[in-house]
Amino acid sequence: MTREQLRLIKLPALLLWCVVFSAAASAQDIGAKVDEYMNAGVKQGRFSGAVLVAKDGKVLVSKGYGMANYEESTPITPQTKFRLASVTKQFTAMGILILQERGKLKVEDPICKYVEACPAAWETITIHHLLTHTAGVPNYTALSGYRELKTQHTTVAALIARFKDQPLDFKPGEQFRYSNSNYALLGHIIERVSGKTYGVFLQENIFGPLKMNASGYDSTSAILKRCAQGYERVGDKLINVDQVDLSVSYAAGGVYSTVEDLYRWSQMLSTEKLVSEKTLAAMTTPFKNNYAYGLIVDEQFHRKQISHSGSIDGFVTFITRYPNDKVTIIVLSNFGSAPSPIIARDLAAIVFGEKYEVPIERKEIKVDPKLYDAYLGEYERQPGRNFVVFKENDRLFLAYLGRPTIELFPESENKFFVKVIDIQFSFVKDDKGQVIHLILHQEGENIPVKKVK
Repeated sequence: MTREQLRLIKLPALLLWCVVFSAAASAQDIGAKVDEYMNAGVKQGRFSGAVLVAKDGKVLVSKGYGMANYEESTPITPQTKFRLASVTKQFTAMGILILQERGKLKVEDPICKYVEACPAAWETITIHHLLTHTAGVPNYTALSGYRELKTQHTTVAALIARFKDQPLDFKPGEQFRYSNSNYALLGHIIERVSGKTYGVFLQENIFGPLKMNASGYDSTSAILKRCAQGYERVGDKLINVDQVDLSVSYAAGGVYSTVEDLYRWSQMLSTEKLVSEKTLAAMTTPFKNNYAYGLIVDEQFHRKQISHSGSIDGFVTFITRYPNDKVTIIVLSNFGSAPSPIIARDLAAIVFGEKYEVPIERKEIKVDPKLYDAYLGEYERQPGRNFVVFKENDRLFLAYLGRPTIELFPESENKFFVKVIDIQFSFVKDDKGQVIHLILHQEGENIPVKKVK
């Protein structure tokens, strides 16, 4: 996943934080600080999920926060199963590498060797291109009609048919562009080469050997115990989501797991239990845009980090390892607006004694709704991508790119915040009292956005 896409996942879900400094902490201190941090987010209704923090082979924190099922008041525990979304991709990548070690395929192979009625445009695409998101195959979850189709059961052949005849976004190998289509094709290749279904292959070759007994390839129709229900927040309300049928997510996002099982997986990535050290090194060597095989390899706190995020209706997930420090952080949430990547970063900051921020709550004040009239209009975030600010029933709202409309709540006469996500907007006037731009406050940045209409 690109840094920008990771940012898109994070930005709609950031919390408001106050700065806290910490020195290197003991295991007991880490546990207390993690609890303080997580409980603050839960109190605001911004987080529900499970987290795990481990260092030097020892689990320091493994705990659930919030409810797996709010209708039945079922609490989350470390054994609660979550949809992993794109965290699935590292398991798909491992499946390919296992087959390579067994001599069944090579990552340099053209994919047309394994894809029936392969389009001519795909003839130069290799398995390596799919693994690294450099194939140029359009992302099927971004194509028109996806919203209507995502809740409907499909077959692998029908899923691939959705994007098979689409023109490539670029020449294979020349650029990076994150595409779920790449990993759907990898799942098909695993099935074609192994003679097993994707889920059975993962079970027999990854989950079983690693004793990941609470993990598997999900099915919308299957009955699974201890599963989290996915939710979204709309204003102050918590609502159920229309769950994506996992046949649609497939090898790009169809696995479920727990924080405890994912820790077993993370430990394996520093051993040769499934594949050789050479293969593990290839899996974690980035090709373009810090993307390796189903994993992002970059730095955080000037330390090497190997990570991936996931986002699907009602769930946001993140797993990261700092291999040189032997630290693993896992955050799984059943709130679709939860800032799981930010939480993972801050939990790592607690472990490393770095600066981090604890959630605080903003207060809404009463203002004359007539003030809003000056703020109405369009503000150009990027060319062709405008914020639209409008008023309805004496309340102020913002719309952007067809995403759910968000309400802006005043904390002063010119500064507004959003309850379901932690971003703020300040409106700036010129000497004549005319609004000339707004400032978007997010992740510690203050971004001016010009008013164009």
